[in-house]
Amino acid sequence: MSETLNLPADDLVAAFQIEGWPVRGRIVRLGASVHEILTRHDYPLPVANLLGEACALAALVGSSLKFDGRLIVQAQGDGPVAYVVVDYDTDGSMRGYCRFDAERLAAIMAETARPGARALLGKGVFIMTIDQGADMDRYQGVTSIEGDTLALCAEEYFAQSEQTPTRIRLAVGQVDTGEGPLWRAGGLLIQNIAADAARGSTEDAWTRAQILFGTTREDELIDPTLPADTLLWRLFNEDGVRVFEPRPLRASCRCTEERIVSVIGSFTAQEQAEMVEPDGRIRVTCEYCSRVYAMTPPAV
Repeated sequence: MSETLNLPADDLVAAFQIEGWPVRGRIVRLGASVHEILTRHDYPLPVANLLGEACALAALVGSSLKFDGRLIVQAQGDGPVAYVVVDYDTDGSMRGYCRFDAERLAAIMAETARPGARALLGKGVFIMTIDQGADMDRYQGVTSIEGDTLALCAEEYFAQSEQTPTRIRLAVGQVDTGEGPLWRAGGLLIQNIAADAARGSTEDAWTRAQILFGTTREDELIDPTLPADTLLWRLFNEDGVRVFEPRPLRASCRCTEERIVSVIGSFTAQEQAEMVEPDGRIRVTCEYCSRVYAMTPPAV
């Protein structure tokens, strides 16, 4: 049996449960939100793909948080991509950014057209940070960058930090729906619910779920004509799948003029004077959304 919610095609994340199985999961589909994030900067294709993966991953993991706060997914290393970071707020808003060295990236792309996460980031770390607000301590898990995708990094994170068997599939690509190529991203996560006295061993069910999960194709995860609930039904129709109420997602940056003024105000008068441009104004560009804030020193 399947519970159909007539889910919207894009910009949602939803939890699901395979009926009668000790397996839970979440699915994410990103359209306009990820397109906005990836086109705020002139990212080369491999960098845009990496950032799109991070967006899908942040939504998959962050949507499981049971409190108001945010999840920060970050990977950094000594490769041509210095770091990739995505903030996911529990209200469904996201922002993301990649910093990279264009010359080093071009050298790698001359050898392979589609370098993976390890080639882009080099030797480094994958970090997930849970921020519960100013009055609470942050929780941070760190693992080394392994494999060619952020999905593999996240699987290793769950294995080490939470001892939870987890499988993740991420996909990013451009799809032309008649309005030119638009970025899309999608992801699927399943986790094994630990055995206990009531349910007994969950090993066989987990093995079977992983086999079905492995049949998911990347093009299915970003297909705008394939609704999320239909994809899940394709995968798990023999036993049925229950899809829960989805959470909408959107691209949104937290930068404000008040925050920028506060940051500039933390510098000394001499340092502020050195920031002033020939027209007498200080300009600050948000790394995430590229918005430019211009203000005169007396306003700081």
